[in-house]
Amino acid sequence: MWLSDATLVLPHRVTRGSLLIEDGRIARITEGPQGGFDASGHTVFAGFIDMHGDMIEQELEPRANVDFPMSVALNALDARLAASGVTTAYASVSFSRGAKAGERRSFEHTSQIIRALHAARGDCRVDHRIHARFDITFNNAVEVLERLLDDGQVDLVSLMDHTPGQGQYRNLEIHIRNKATALNISETEARQQVASTIAARSRPQEVLLGNMQAVARMCAAHGIAIASHDDDTPDKAHLMADLGAVIAEFPVTLEAAKAAVARGMMTAMGAPNAMRGQSYSGNLSAREAHARGLLSILAADYHPAAILPAIRVLSRTDPEGLAGAARLATVNPARALGLTDRGALEVGKRADLIVVDPQDRVGLTMVAGRTVYSNGTLAPVGQPLDTVA
Repeated sequence: MWLSDATLVLPHRVTRGSLLIEDGRIARITEGPQGGFDASGHTVFAGFIDMHGDMIEQELEPRANVDFPMSVALNALDARLAASGVTTAYASVSFSRGAKAGERRSFEHTSQIIRALHAARGDCRVDHRIHARFDITFNNAVEVLERLLDDGQVDLVSLMDHTPGQGQYRNLEIHIRNKATALNISETEARQQVASTIAARSRPQEVLLGNMQAVARMCAAHGIAIASHDDDTPDKAHLMADLGAVIAEFPVTLEAAKAAVARGMMTAMGAPNAMRGQSYSGNLSAREAHARGLLSILAADYHPAAILPAIRVLSRTDPEGLAGAARLATVNPARALGLTDRGALEVGKRADLIVVDPQDRVGLTMVAGRTVYSNGTLAPVGQPLDTVA
């Protein structure tokens, strides 16, 4: 099947041409039009690879204490990802200290989510993988994570500490104001809650380091990549690199991002941050990191539809234009995560791709050559379009 006469976003250049898909892979890329689907006026990207998406937890619990079945939650998220151009998605699920049994992010509940998601992903539109976010203050989860790794249930692990006063929440005043707004409480009440959280999560440094080292050893034994999370100082970035982290997720400061890059880590920041031009928490702007050559990967974070517009925004200042900005969601995450079969419009790669219509909407998404989403804007020539969305 040919996608004909489209704008093709190749790894290092953008060209007008056609792309042949055979047996789920890209078989040929040529200049000029061919038969098949008339994609003139459309732009073809490699499918987006999202290494950090928080959406599954929200789909499972759309409101506090309202639980949805995995089948309902995953189907809704799957459709949303396909319509956003995400073809490989790492669902971020968290083990957090202080969560009670049965609550979202308790280690029992998180383990159930991971196993249910792993079992169901074979019937999905996009390629779902599992990103386990390990709270370093939650040593009870070390053994649970080890069992999940032994069973092949986890594809990526990140080390995080969401104790207020450091990392993502290093600016306590902003954190208190955001908490008051989110919970519809006074700032005095929010301040009291934050103080209680800090007290409850306080752990000796040797315990935190021991937890990180234990997780790092397990991941190394299983060949699972490690990401740091919310590095706020160069010292923390260096510690994460020493532990074997290959990705620095959401560096909080410019200095931490510089240190991570200097140590050979790839930095990942949120597409919503890049699209909006600012961090929700008042931390480092993805646009500033990109302008300084410190941004490697765009992640959906909490909104996959932000990836395409974020690429468009960053393409205005990227030294390689659209091709360079698109690598942030395609080539670069594929390389960081060891996905050698996808991530680029290249002959021999898996035909994971998206076609963007003239209104800059995702018009078609394909995974391994199979159409998983269409908005109906592509005019088929020859064979009919087989949509499943």
